[in-house]
Amino acid sequence: MAGQGIDRRQILRYIGIASVASTFPGFRQWTFACSHDEHAAVHAAAQAGSQAYKPLFLSPDHFHLVEHLTEMIIPADDSPGAKAAGVAEFIDFMLANRVAVAADGDARTVEERLHQGTAAQVQFEGGLNWLNVRSKSEYKNNFMDCTPTQQTALLEELAYKSKFTPTTERGREFFQMLRDYTVVGYYTSKIGLESLGYPGLRTFWQRMQACPHPDDPEHVHLSEPKSSKAAAAGSFSVLGGVRS
Repeated sequence: MAGQGIDRRQILRYIGIASVASTFPGFRQWTFACSHDEHAAVHAAAQAGSQAYKPLFLSPDHFHLVEHLTEMIIPADDSPGAKAAGVAEFIDFMLANRVAVAADGDARTVEERLHQGTAAQVQFEGGLNWLNVRSKSEYKNNFMDCTPTQQTALLEELAYKSKFTPTTERGREFFQMLRDYTVVGYYTSKIGLESLGYPGLRTFWQRMQACPHPDDPEHVHLSEPKSSKAAAAGSFSVLGGVRS
């Protein structure tokens, strides 16, 4: 819902989830996995086209679609958006390793969590296919071939209750899942943490890639978000929710 922010305890949980991915050396943009200097060098190389990220789970077409969708959810404004933060890479890695972001709290064993991760893979990939089928039905094109206005209209019916229809239930479930992954990936990147005024960046970033101190008393003093992007947890950005 518009104006709903991210609870700080959720941010710490997200950091714990993301620390699993931060040790993986294959990222090219997701800044939680890089130091400041490393990210600057990698970003420059990526801009030159010499170091393209190779998806582990998603097909190239699906990866580009996810990259576009995440940027629609958290676009660049006064600070970089989801694409610059490498959120699509984060999502691809988490799916490839069967890490479900919105995992059931009752799952206690490794087998149960992997089962959830496998279900997330199936649901996510099915959701991307559903979105293309829906866009073909409405506009005779795959989602990426639709106009920006058409793309926004397609996501509106998944994001807002007032536009829900019985035929979009599966799409709504996928959109919620995509938004969960996007928020986790963005707010565990250096870009996202900076937008929240995360104090650990000022003190630790140069020598620590992923915060291993979720109970650190310093976290109690997190400042208020510097960017309205924090509202992304509850709304769809290009429709006005994130930029409120």
